[in-house]
Amino acid sequence: MHSERDTAARSPVQLVTMVVSAVFLLVGVLGFIPGVTTDYDSMSFAGHESSAMLLGLFQVSVLHNIVHLLFGVVGFAMARSAGGARAFLIGGGLVYLVLWIYGLVVDHDSTANFVPLNTADNWLHLILAVGMILLGVVLGGARSRT
Repeated sequence: MHSERDTAARSPVQLVTMVVSAVFLLVGVLGFIPGVTTDYDSMSFAGHESSAMLLGLFQVSVLHNIVHLLFGVVGFAMARSAGGARAFLIGGGLVYLVLWIYGLVVDHDSTANFVPLNTADNWLHLILAVGMILLGVVLGGARSRT
């Protein structure tokens, strides 16, 4: 069990990484819930053929949901140290920056769109990239007040 002292000893970057990781886990789980994900019965394992839409907006597949779940698990593991948390935010932000560029370059109807991605995903990936990198840089040097 974690005590109040354990929580207070965590740096701001660790706490933010835990929140970000929890959101990734939540999104991964929600992607598998019919109703929250529209056209759930059309979800494919991977590829642009999946017309399942998380919250009716973001195109998802089984692979896409699994990636969100894994991102959350990795984030929690890396949040065990301030350096790991900073690396997760900056590294994860760079991954999302690459995904954003990939989403702009790849034709959404091509077989290269294996994730799958749509315009809403692209905008979200840009926001995640900028937000995660900024949080990692800004909070990465901050220490908790003890």
